[in-house]
Amino acid sequence: MTRKMRVLLADDHPIVRDGLKAILEAQPDIEVVGEAASGQEAAEKAGNLKPDIVIMDLAMPGMSGIEATRRIKQQNPDVKIMALTMHDDDEYFFQVINAGASGYYIKGGPSAELVTALRTVGQGDVFLYPSLAKKLVSDYLARVHTGKEKGSLDGLTEREREVMRLIAEGRSSKEVAQLLNLSLSTVESHRKHIMEKLDLHNTAALVRFAVRKGLIQ
Repeated sequence: MTRKMRVLLADDHPIVRDGLKAILEAQPDIEVVGEAASGQEAAEKAGNLKPDIVIMDLAMPGMSGIEATRRIKQQNPDVKIMALTMHDDDEYFFQVINAGASGYYIKGGPSAELVTALRTVGQGDVFLYPSLAKKLVSDYLARVHTGKEKGSLDGLTEREREVMRLIAEGRSSKEVAQLLNLSLSTVESHRKHIMEKLDLHNTAALVRFAVRKGLIQ
């Protein structure tokens, strides 16, 4: 029997936690192992319970969800963070992604999509809420055109940059292969070379790097 994905819920509103718990525990592959009402409590319980994923509200009293994310990733690097927020602006997004989150979901989105997002993050990939991802493209590219932060991309080929952009946008290797008319093995080879050249160790790190460099299109 496949082990269930262990999830910790962190939100200061009990009604939100109750709603999330009902949605998640209806799934055969997900188990809610704990709840936290503050960033401090989330950081402590993440250390004690060792969940696979923490669903982290960003706006909590005391220690913010962003600071709690940073602390959890420092103390328990294997625990993944899915940010949950009312805010669809880039300020919160960049802060929490740089703090170590692997997903960003907007409250009010479809519950089925939240479950999909959790499974995506649980598999080691990154999930960005679609409407936010589109907004980030124009906002961030405008900043990139000022010429900041280019240097370490020089070692990538043009094809590797294309592959990296698509991976950072949330495409699977199979989708990248179809879009670029490449074999799956060729895409996996490019992906491996990108990681080695940039000294990145997982997809979340690649996405954070791509966001900083303005490669997402």
